[in-house]
Amino acid sequence: MPDSNLETNLGKTIYKRVLLKLSGKALMGSKGYGIDHETLYDIARQVKRVTQMGVQVAMVVGGGNIFRGEEAAAEGMDRATADYSGMLATLINSLALQDALEHEGVTTRTLSAITVQAVAEPYIRRRAIRHLEKGRVVVFAAGTGNPYMTTDTAAALRAIEIGVDVLLMGKHRVDGIYDVDPLRHPNAKKFEKITHMEAINRRLEVMDSTALSLCMENSLPIIVFDVLGERAIERVVAGEAGGTLVYTEARA
Repeated sequence: MPDSNLETNLGKTIYKRVLLKLSGKALMGSKGYGIDHETLYDIARQVKRVTQMGVQVAMVVGGGNIFRGEEAAAEGMDRATADYSGMLATLINSLALQDALEHEGVTTRTLSAITVQAVAEPYIRRRAIRHLEKGRVVVFAAGTGNPYMTTDTAAALRAIEIGVDVLLMGKHRVDGIYDVDPLRHPNAKKFEKITHMEAINRRLEVMDSTALSLCMENSLPIIVFDVLGERAIERVVAGEAGGTLVYTEARA
């Protein structure tokens, strides 16, 4: 049944440009590996409706549903090689997102930090911004193009480079930031909002510390939410999300 309050708020977003960071696990849906196409197309339909609200959308997706570089390195694989393999996994997910979006009629461009010219454009900041200005969704693939850097760091870096209003962190079945892991501790306390510095000092699992520090230094707000909730992406853009806001206090 349609949510009348959400329908009323469509078109009333305060954001002009956002970057949506998805974990690779989010694309698995209820599957244990790979891509769940029902989940993929649900995300694509939501992103389409967000663009219809007049919001410019960029995306970064992880690769953990296919390959995790840290885990492979822990098992003996060369770390740089493992991380490059993980970048290729993000490229697979990015192309899947592009295909789903274009099936929904959304013009999409995948920009890769490593050269794969047969399937994606190279990442060029000004080109990415121009695509967004033309109403295209931009998917940033292959992280930063460097080993030892996570896709969280890539999301923070790209968000700052292209000047987004907010970084949306779509989590897999976790609806915000808690003081302890809510999947293991039923009495975990959820934060409605928290500063970047508090999150760093408490060592909360928002994103890796490099990414969080980048956001703090550039006063980039983050909203952490469960991307698999009903119309979750639309809700967060319409200001109705029940997630957690991470912000930097104004300096005197």
